[in-house]
Amino acid sequence: MNRKPGLHPRNRHHNRYDFAALKQSCPALANYVRLSPLGEETVDFADPQAVKTLNKALLAHFYGVQHWDIPEGFLCPPVPGRADYIHHLADLLAEGNGGAVPAQASVLDVGVGANCIYPLIGQHEYGWRFTGSETHDEAFRSAQAIIAANPGLSRAIRLRRQKQPDAIFEGIIHKNELYDATLCNPPFHDSAQSAQAGSERKRRNLGLTGADLNFGGQQQELWCEGGEVAFISKMIAESQRVARQVLWFTSLVSKGDNLPALYRALQQAGAVKVVKKEMAQGQKQSRFIAWSFQNDAQRERWAQSRFR
Repeated sequence: MNRKPGLHPRNRHHNRYDFAALKQSCPALANYVRLSPLGEETVDFADPQAVKTLNKALLAHFYGVQHWDIPEGFLCPPVPGRADYIHHLADLLAEGNGGAVPAQASVLDVGVGANCIYPLIGQHEYGWRFTGSETHDEAFRSAQAIIAANPGLSRAIRLRRQKQPDAIFEGIIHKNELYDATLCNPPFHDSAQSAQAGSERKRRNLGLTGADLNFGGQQQELWCEGGEVAFISKMIAESQRVARQVLWFTSLVSKGDNLPALYRALQQAGAVKVVKKEMAQGQKQSRFIAWSFQNDAQRERWAQSRFR
Protein backbone atom coordinates (compact mmCIF):
# COMPACT_ATOMS: atom_id res chain seq x y z
CA MET A 1 0.00 0.00 0.00
CA ASN A 2 1.12 3.58 -0.68
CA ARG A 3 2.23 5.37 2.46
CA LYS A 4 1.04 8.88 3.25
CA PRO A 5 4.04 11.21 3.56
CA GLY A 6 4.73 13.33 6.60
CA LEU A 7 2.79 11.52 9.32
CA HIS A 8 4.40 10.61 12.62
CA PRO A 9 6.07 7.15 12.56
CA ARG A 10 3.63 5.79 15.19
CA ASN A 11 0.55 7.14 13.42
CA ARG A 12 -1.72 4.25 12.45
CA HIS A 13 -2.88 5.96 9.24
CA HIS A 14 0.17 5.85 6.98
CA ASN A 15 -1.44 3.51 4.47
CA ARG A 16 -4.46 3.97 2.24
CA TYR A 17 -7.74 3.15 3.93
CA ASP A 18 -8.47 -0.57 4.01
CA PHE A 19 -12.18 -0.32 3.29
CA ALA A 20 -12.78 -4.05 3.64
CA ALA A 21 -11.50 -3.93 7.23
CA LEU A 22 -13.23 -0.64 7.97
CA LYS A 23 -16.59 -1.94 6.71
CA GLN A 24 -16.19 -4.95 8.96
CA SER A 25 -15.66 -2.64 11.96
CA CYS A 26 -18.49 -0.32 10.91
CA PRO A 27 -20.99 -1.98 8.53
CA ALA A 28 -22.80 1.34 7.94
CA LEU A 29 -19.75 2.54 6.00
CA ALA A 30 -20.72 0.22 3.12
CA ASN A 31 -23.55 2.64 2.28
CA TYR A 32 -21.02 5.35 1.40
CA VAL A 33 -18.18 3.44 -0.28
CA ARG A 34 -17.93 3.93 -4.03
CA LEU A 35 -15.32 3.40 -6.74
CA SER A 36 -13.02 6.19 -7.80
CA PRO A 37 -12.25 6.84 -11.50
CA LEU A 38 -9.22 4.59 -10.97
CA GLY A 39 -11.44 1.78 -9.74
CA GLU A 40 -10.35 2.05 -6.09
CA GLU A 41 -12.72 2.12 -3.13
CA THR A 42 -13.25 5.55 -1.57
CA VAL A 43 -15.96 7.76 -0.10
CA ASP A 44 -17.31 11.09 -1.26
CA PHE A 45 -15.38 13.52 0.94
CA ALA A 46 -17.83 16.26 -0.02
CA ASP A 47 -20.62 14.37 1.73
CA PRO A 48 -20.61 15.22 5.47
CA GLN A 49 -22.48 12.01 6.34
CA ALA A 50 -19.94 9.90 4.45
CA VAL A 51 -17.05 11.63 6.23
CA LYS A 52 -18.70 11.18 9.62
CA THR A 53 -19.31 7.50 8.97
CA LEU A 54 -15.70 7.06 7.86
CA ASN A 55 -14.65 8.62 11.16
CA LYS A 56 -16.88 6.16 13.03
CA ALA A 57 -15.17 3.32 11.19
CA LEU A 58 -11.65 4.63 11.86
CA LEU A 59 -12.35 5.14 15.56
CA ALA A 60 -13.90 1.69 15.88
CA HIS A 61 -11.21 -0.13 13.91
CA PHE A 62 -8.07 1.58 15.22
CA TYR A 63 -9.04 2.94 18.64
CA GLY A 64 -11.70 0.58 19.99
CA VAL A 65 -14.40 3.27 20.10
CA GLN A 66 -17.55 1.35 19.25
CA HIS A 67 -20.02 4.17 19.76
CA TRP A 68 -19.25 7.62 18.35
CA ASP A 69 -21.46 10.32 16.92
CA ILE A 70 -21.67 14.11 16.76
CA PRO A 71 -24.68 16.41 16.36
CA GLU A 72 -25.38 17.83 12.92
CA GLY A 73 -23.37 20.95 12.17
CA PHE A 74 -20.46 20.22 14.51
CA LEU A 75 -16.85 19.87 13.44
CA CYS A 76 -15.97 16.43 12.06
CA PRO A 77 -12.23 16.12 12.69
CA PRO A 78 -9.71 14.41 10.37
CA VAL A 79 -8.57 11.49 12.50
CA PRO A 80 -5.03 11.04 11.07
CA GLY A 81 -4.10 14.68 11.72
CA ARG A 82 -5.52 14.64 15.24
CA ALA A 83 -3.56 11.45 15.97
CA ASP A 84 -0.37 13.18 14.80
CA TYR A 85 -0.74 15.88 17.47
CA ILE A 86 -1.08 13.19 20.15
CA HIS A 87 2.01 11.30 18.96
CA HIS A 88 4.20 14.41 18.73
CA LEU A 89 2.99 15.45 22.19
CA ALA A 90 4.02 11.99 23.43
CA ASP A 91 7.52 12.59 22.04
CA LEU A 92 7.68 15.92 23.84
CA LEU A 93 6.82 14.25 27.16
CA ALA A 94 9.30 11.46 26.45
CA GLU A 95 12.17 13.95 26.03
CA GLY A 96 12.23 14.59 29.76
CA ASN A 97 11.65 10.97 30.65
CA GLY A 98 14.73 9.25 29.26
CA GLY A 99 13.10 8.86 25.85
CA ALA A 100 10.18 6.80 27.19
CA VAL A 101 6.61 7.95 26.61
CA PRO A 102 5.03 8.21 30.08
CA ALA A 103 2.15 5.85 30.75
CA GLN A 104 0.68 7.89 33.60
CA ALA A 105 0.35 11.31 31.96
CA SER A 106 -2.54 13.61 32.81
CA VAL A 107 -3.58 15.87 29.92
CA LEU A 108 -6.03 18.77 29.66
CA ASP A 109 -7.84 19.18 26.32
CA VAL A 110 -8.93 22.82 26.05
CA GLY A 111 -12.20 22.81 24.10
CA VAL A 112 -12.77 19.07 23.89
CA GLY A 113 -15.63 19.61 21.42
CA ALA A 114 -18.59 17.45 20.56
CA ASN A 115 -16.26 14.86 19.00
CA CYS A 116 -13.94 14.27 22.02
CA ILE A 117 -11.32 13.20 19.52
CA TYR A 118 -8.05 13.88 21.35
CA PRO A 119 -8.98 12.04 24.56
CA LEU A 120 -10.27 9.07 22.56
CA ILE A 121 -7.01 8.71 20.64
CA GLY A 122 -4.67 9.58 23.50
CA GLN A 123 -6.33 7.25 25.99
CA HIS A 124 -6.19 4.31 23.57
CA GLU A 125 -2.65 4.91 22.33
CA TYR A 126 -0.94 5.73 25.62
CA GLY A 127 -3.37 5.08 28.46
CA TRP A 128 -3.28 8.74 29.48
CA ARG A 129 -5.92 10.35 31.68
CA PHE A 130 -7.76 13.29 30.14
CA THR A 131 -9.76 16.24 31.37
CA GLY A 132 -11.74 17.97 28.66
CA SER A 133 -13.05 21.52 29.06
CA GLU A 134 -16.00 22.83 27.05
CA THR A 135 -18.15 25.98 26.98
CA HIS A 136 -20.89 24.83 24.60
CA ASP A 137 -23.83 22.94 26.13
CA GLU A 138 -24.57 20.68 23.17
CA ALA A 139 -20.91 19.91 22.56
CA PHE A 140 -20.51 19.02 26.24
CA ARG A 141 -23.51 16.67 26.12
CA SER A 142 -22.24 15.02 22.95
CA ALA A 143 -18.77 14.37 24.39
CA GLN A 144 -20.35 13.06 27.59
CA ALA A 145 -22.57 10.70 25.58
CA ILE A 146 -19.54 9.29 23.75
CA ILE A 147 -17.74 8.64 27.04
CA ALA A 148 -20.81 7.04 28.62
CA ALA A 149 -21.48 4.80 25.60
CA ASN A 150 -18.02 3.20 25.58
CA PRO A 151 -17.21 1.00 28.59
CA GLY A 152 -14.11 2.03 30.53
CA LEU A 153 -13.78 5.54 29.16
CA SER A 154 -15.42 7.20 32.16
CA ARG A 155 -12.47 6.08 34.30
CA ALA A 156 -9.99 7.76 31.96
CA ILE A 157 -11.79 10.83 30.61
CA ARG A 158 -13.63 13.46 32.62
CA LEU A 159 -15.28 16.63 31.38
CA ARG A 160 -15.56 20.04 32.99
CA ARG A 161 -17.87 22.85 31.93
CA GLN A 162 -16.10 26.15 31.35
CA LYS A 163 -18.71 28.49 32.78
CA GLN A 164 -16.75 31.62 31.85
CA PRO A 165 -16.84 31.88 28.03
CA ASP A 166 -13.83 34.21 27.95
CA ALA A 167 -11.66 32.09 30.26
CA ILE A 168 -9.39 29.22 29.26
CA PHE A 169 -7.67 27.74 32.32
CA GLU A 170 -9.45 29.72 35.02
CA GLY A 171 -12.14 27.58 36.64
CA ILE A 172 -10.85 24.43 34.93
CA ILE A 173 -7.43 23.81 36.53
CA HIS A 174 -8.28 23.49 40.20
CA LYS A 175 -5.99 24.34 43.08
CA ASN A 176 -3.28 21.71 43.71
CA GLU A 177 -4.05 19.86 40.44
CA LEU A 178 -1.15 18.97 38.17
CA TYR A 179 -1.22 18.38 34.41
CA ASP A 180 1.66 17.03 32.39
CA ALA A 181 0.41 18.77 29.26
CA THR A 182 -2.42 20.79 27.82
CA LEU A 183 -3.48 20.66 24.19
CA CYS A 184 -5.81 22.78 22.11
CA ASN A 185 -7.18 23.13 18.60
CA PRO A 186 -8.08 26.84 18.72
CA PRO A 187 -10.55 28.65 16.47
CA PHE A 188 -8.28 29.99 13.75
CA HIS A 189 -10.51 32.39 11.80
CA ASP A 190 -11.00 35.94 13.02
CA SER A 191 -14.57 36.40 11.75
CA ALA A 192 -17.59 34.56 10.37
CA GLN A 193 -16.71 35.96 6.94
CA SER A 194 -13.20 34.52 7.13
CA ALA A 195 -14.59 31.13 8.17
CA GLN A 196 -17.03 31.20 5.25
CA ALA A 197 -14.20 32.05 2.85
CA GLY A 198 -12.25 29.07 4.19
CA SER A 199 -15.25 26.82 3.57
CA GLU A 200 -15.56 28.22 0.04
CA ARG A 201 -11.90 27.38 -0.66
CA LYS A 202 -12.42 23.86 0.62
CA ARG A 203 -15.42 23.41 -1.66
CA ARG A 204 -13.51 24.70 -4.68
CA ASN A 205 -10.65 22.33 -3.92
CA LEU A 206 -13.19 19.50 -3.99
CA GLY A 207 -14.63 20.78 -7.26
CA LEU A 208 -18.00 21.69 -5.73
CA THR A 209 -20.30 24.51 -6.70
CA GLY A 210 -23.28 24.06 -4.36
CA ALA A 211 -23.86 26.92 -1.93
CA ASP A 212 -25.34 25.01 0.94
CA LEU A 213 -22.68 22.43 1.69
CA ASN A 214 -21.90 22.32 5.40
CA PHE A 215 -18.53 20.84 6.36
CA GLY A 216 -19.37 21.23 10.02
CA GLY A 217 -18.22 23.58 12.68
CA GLN A 218 -19.94 25.80 15.18
CA GLN A 219 -18.92 29.42 15.68
CA GLN A 220 -16.78 28.68 18.74
CA GLU A 221 -14.97 25.91 16.81
CA LEU A 222 -14.13 28.01 13.76
CA TRP A 223 -13.65 31.66 14.67
CA CYS A 224 -13.21 34.15 17.48
CA GLU A 225 -12.47 37.86 17.67
CA GLY A 226 -8.85 38.31 16.66
CA GLY A 227 -8.47 34.74 15.38
CA GLU A 228 -5.97 32.23 16.67
CA VAL A 229 -3.34 34.85 17.58
CA ALA A 230 -5.75 36.48 20.02
CA PHE A 231 -6.95 33.15 21.39
CA ILE A 232 -3.49 31.64 21.90
CA SER A 233 -2.14 34.93 23.27
CA LYS A 234 -4.88 34.84 25.90
CA MET A 235 -3.97 31.22 26.64
CA ILE A 236 -0.34 32.24 27.07
CA ALA A 237 -1.31 35.05 29.46
CA GLU A 238 -3.52 32.74 31.52
CA SER A 239 -0.85 30.04 31.57
CA GLN A 240 1.31 32.30 33.76
CA ARG A 241 -1.19 31.91 36.61
CA VAL A 242 -0.90 28.10 36.59
CA ALA A 243 2.74 27.97 35.56
CA ARG A 244 3.73 25.54 38.31
CA GLN A 245 0.75 23.23 37.80
CA VAL A 246 1.47 22.32 34.16
CA LEU A 247 4.66 20.91 32.66
CA TRP A 248 3.92 21.75 29.00
CA PHE A 249 1.28 24.04 27.55
CA THR A 250 0.63 23.40 23.85
CA SER A 251 -1.60 24.64 21.05
CA LEU A 252 -2.00 24.04 17.35
CA VAL A 253 -1.07 27.02 15.16
CA SER A 254 -2.69 26.80 11.74
CA LYS A 255 -0.75 29.62 10.08
CA GLY A 256 3.02 29.84 10.26
CA ASP A 257 2.79 33.61 9.75
CA ASN A 258 1.24 33.86 13.22
CA LEU A 259 4.29 32.42 14.98
CA PRO A 260 6.31 35.66 15.44
CA ALA A 261 3.46 37.35 17.34
CA LEU A 262 3.04 34.28 19.53
CA TYR A 263 6.77 34.05 20.23
CA ARG A 264 6.71 37.68 21.37
CA ALA A 265 3.78 36.90 23.68
CA LEU A 266 5.68 33.93 25.12
CA GLN A 267 8.76 36.04 25.71
CA GLN A 268 6.70 38.70 27.48
CA ALA A 269 5.03 36.01 29.60
CA GLY A 270 8.41 34.70 30.74
CA ALA A 271 8.24 31.22 29.20
CA VAL A 272 11.50 29.43 29.96
CA LYS A 273 11.34 26.88 27.16
CA VAL A 274 9.52 27.14 23.81
CA VAL A 275 9.32 24.31 21.26
CA LYS A 276 7.75 24.11 17.82
CA LYS A 277 6.68 20.71 16.48
CA GLU A 278 6.15 20.56 12.72
CA MET A 279 3.55 18.17 11.33
CA ALA A 280 2.46 17.27 7.80
CA GLN A 281 -0.19 15.15 6.12
CA GLY A 282 0.59 15.00 2.43
CA GLN A 283 0.68 18.60 1.20
CA LYS A 284 -1.00 20.00 4.31
CA GLN A 285 1.47 21.56 6.74
CA SER A 286 0.65 22.10 10.39
CA ARG A 287 2.42 22.65 13.67
CA PHE A 288 1.97 23.12 17.37
CA ILE A 289 3.90 25.24 19.81
CA ALA A 290 4.72 24.16 23.34
CA TRP A 291 5.97 26.25 26.23
CA SER A 292 7.00 25.63 29.80
CA PHE A 293 7.77 27.92 32.71
CA GLN A 294 10.12 25.30 34.18
CA ASN A 295 13.81 25.04 33.39
CA ASP A 296 15.63 21.85 32.42
CA ALA A 297 16.32 20.78 35.99
CA GLN A 298 12.76 21.45 37.10
CA ARG A 299 11.32 19.52 34.16
CA GLU A 300 13.63 16.61 34.97
CA ARG A 301 12.45 16.58 38.58
CA TRP A 302 8.83 16.72 37.38
CA ALA A 303 9.40 13.66 35.18
CA GLN A 304 11.09 11.77 37.98
CA SER A 305 8.22 12.40 40.38
CA ARG A 306 5.38 11.89 37.88
CA PHE A 307 6.53 9.36 35.28
CA ARG A 308 8.90 6.96 37.04
